[in-house]
Amino acid sequence: MTSREDIRHFLSDNAACILVEVSGAAGSTPRDTDAWMLVSKDRTFATIGGGQLEYMAIDHARRLLQGATADDRLTIPLGPEIGQCCGGRVALAFKAADPDTRAALIERSDAELARRPHIYVFGAGHVGNALVTALSLVPVRTVLVDTRAQELSAVDVPGIEPCLTAMPEAVVRDAPPGSAFVILTHDHALDFLIAAEALCRQDACYVGMIGSKTKRATFKNWLLREVGRPELFDRLICPIGGTAVKDKRPAVIAALAAAELVTAVLTHERPNGAASRRKDKPLKAETGSSSF
Repeated sequence: MTSREDIRHFLSDNAACILVEVSGAAGSTPRDTDAWMLVSKDRTFATIGGGQLEYMAIDHARRLLQGATADDRLTIPLGPEIGQCCGGRVALAFKAADPDTRAALIERSDAELARRPHIYVFGAGHVGNALVTALSLVPVRTVLVDTRAQELSAVDVPGIEPCLTAMPEAVVRDAPPGSAFVILTHDHALDFLIAAEALCRQDACYVGMIGSKTKRATFKNWLLREVGRPELFDRLICPIGGTAVKDKRPAVIAALAAAELVTAVLTHERPNGAASRRKDKPLKAETGSSSF
C-alpha cells in the first residue's frame, strides 16, 4: 500500500479531523455519493473532486475544526457563481472523525483495497519497471513477478508487490478470477509458458505479451505444436500498447500498455460501463443545510 493510501498513517498523525462526504448528487457533478475525504488543520486525505467545490469544502471543514459555529450540511450549486460549469448540485455532510468513525473508515478503506483488480506484470526489466511505475498511480493491485532476485530488488516503486519465484506460471494458476496478465520477461520461452497458462484461464480479463510480428507468429505456431489449442491465440494482445504509436522506448510502451490494462480491468469490473457507485440521490431539504 502506498503512503498516499495509508489511512491508518493519516489518522495516527492527525488527532483532529473532519470527515466530508458527498451525501447527495444531482445532475453533472465531479464525484458521486461514494466520494469522501478527511480534512485536518494542514492536510487532506482522499478527495471529493471538483476544484473549487473541494476548496470550499476544505475551508468549511477547517472552520469547524477551529470551533466555528457552522452548518454540518451544505448544498452547493455547481454553477458560474463558484467558478464551475458542471451544472449540477452537490450535498456535503461534515462530521468530526471520532473513534467509531475512524474505525469505520479504516474498515471501508481496507474493503475497497481488497476489491481492487489484480494486475500481474511478469518481468522486472526496463519496460516492467516503467509499467509498474505507471500502474502505481492507479487503483489496482499490481504484482511484479520475476525469477531474478537482483532485478526484482532493483525496482523501487511504492505499493507494488514483488514476487520472486522460480515458476512464474504457477503464479498465474493461483491468481484470483478477473486478473490481468502482462508478460515481458527476459526469455521468449518463458514468455510463451506464462502466456499459455494465462490464456488457458477463461476468467482472465487481459493477457498481453510484449513482442513483434515475428514473435507473435512464432507463439501462434508454438501454441499449435505444444499446446494443441491454437484458438487460444485469439485472446492474446501482442504487441501490448497497440500499434498506432511507433516508439520502442520503455516509458512510452509502458504508458500505452498501462492505458490498455486499466481499460481492460475496469471494463471487466464494470461490464456495462457503469461506475461502481450509488445512483444520484435527490437533494432534499435538511435541517441545518445551507448554500454557499
